[in-house]
Amino acid sequence: MEFDVDLFVIGGGSGGVRAARIAAGHGAKVMLAEEFRVGGTCVIRGCVPKKLYVLAGRFARDFREARGFGWSVGETAHDWNRLVAAKEAEITRLEGLYEKGQAGAGVTVIKSRAVLEGPHEVRIVSDNRIIRAKNILIATGGRPNLDENLPGVEHVITSNEVFDLAEFPRRILIAGGGYIALEFAGIFCDLGAEVTVIYRGEKPLRGFDDDLRDGLIDAYDKAGIRFVLGDTFRAIEKGSDGLTGITKKGERLVADQILFAIGRAPNVEGLGLEKAGVILASDGAIAVDSASRTNIAHIFAVGDVTNRVNLTPVAIREGHAVADTLFGATKGIAPWQVDHANIPTAVFTTPELGTVGLTEAEARASFRIVDLYKTSFRAMKATLSGSDDRVMMKLLVDAETDRILGCHILGEGAAEMIQLVGIAIKMGATKRDFDATMALHPSTAEELVTMRTRTARFERA
Repeated sequence: MEFDVDLFVIGGGSGGVRAARIAAGHGAKVMLAEEFRVGGTCVIRGCVPKKLYVLAGRFARDFREARGFGWSVGETAHDWNRLVAAKEAEITRLEGLYEKGQAGAGVTVIKSRAVLEGPHEVRIVSDNRIIRAKNILIATGGRPNLDENLPGVEHVITSNEVFDLAEFPRRILIAGGGYIALEFAGIFCDLGAEVTVIYRGEKPLRGFDDDLRDGLIDAYDKAGIRFVLGDTFRAIEKGSDGLTGITKKGERLVADQILFAIGRAPNVEGLGLEKAGVILASDGAIAVDSASRTNIAHIFAVGDVTNRVNLTPVAIREGHAVADTLFGATKGIAPWQVDHANIPTAVFTTPELGTVGLTEAEARASFRIVDLYKTSFRAMKATLSGSDDRVMMKLLVDAETDRILGCHILGEGAAEMIQLVGIAIKMGATKRDFDATMALHPSTAEELVTMRTRTARFERA
């Protein structure tokens, strides 16, 4: 068979554009199709605009706390529509950079949906062209979950719409207990909204270290965010006073907007995977091996559509690995695979969460003797600002090898700190290495290298 391209990429998000650019740089003929906007969820309606909104909300705290440092701050007011416009201008700028990067690398970008018509055939939906591709990469990401059977679900919004609301919601009800739900809870609270979070579980942020979860819930309680736990919606009604969420336990929660942040599902619907013979995993994601290869040898998938580790940097690295593996030989690059262990991540709530490695529960379940080092304190800024926010840090150590198994931080700057701690843990740093590192004073991060006294030791029988 003659092929039109060496690689066809379906999806112009973080993983797709990285794979396309690297492959083209290796001399491959590459085509990429994106039906919405180049940049994907992260850039257009995910982590980039979300972080901008987080930063916007934090100014309210800065204004309040500045008085403790001698500043006289006058009357302040926030303009929601101005923030939305500024956000749109920034993501449009970033989208242009992504498109420029693809063009500069020699990638042909098609603004259209693309679907599989066979093992090597991709159909461009906008004009029904069939492209014959030697290799295919699927990088279509995820989509917000909705309970389609919930009466009144048509009245809710998801993270796709929340950034562009015409009016700021003075009352917002957020369904979900993951990082997306809690990040938006913090954003709207800081911007002045009355926020209620409803979650079916007993405690939000399942999968994170329990001390981080407890610390954030305590901080959110103090900020005025209300939690309705162990409950879900039975119906949603629209009335003259806004929207009313009726819970299964009979509570009626009234809001101007109801945001569903109950997780995301792999975006595989209507892709034509069955025509190419691509197999799905039990969770509905595209099943791949450690090299991101599907059951069809020349079809690959990366990012959230595989539901492995759903983080933007992971998708980027997976896409890079696929491109290098397929075409890197021209540059002397050997095939390689992504290591999904010890990935640092953050939750951009206020206070921030930063985490890398094992949680306390995971460490105690996997290692015979685990040492815990933990501290909680007021940061220097809080001593004059009047804030009662606290910083929490903890290290988990394998007592038999002294290797650090996990690090968890709650507080301002947690994301910045955990990125650098992630390097040390990836390299196999020990507690002795941390102890031998000179502290930088005065800083919050110095506590990471001055926790000398063990808090607890856990031994399995």
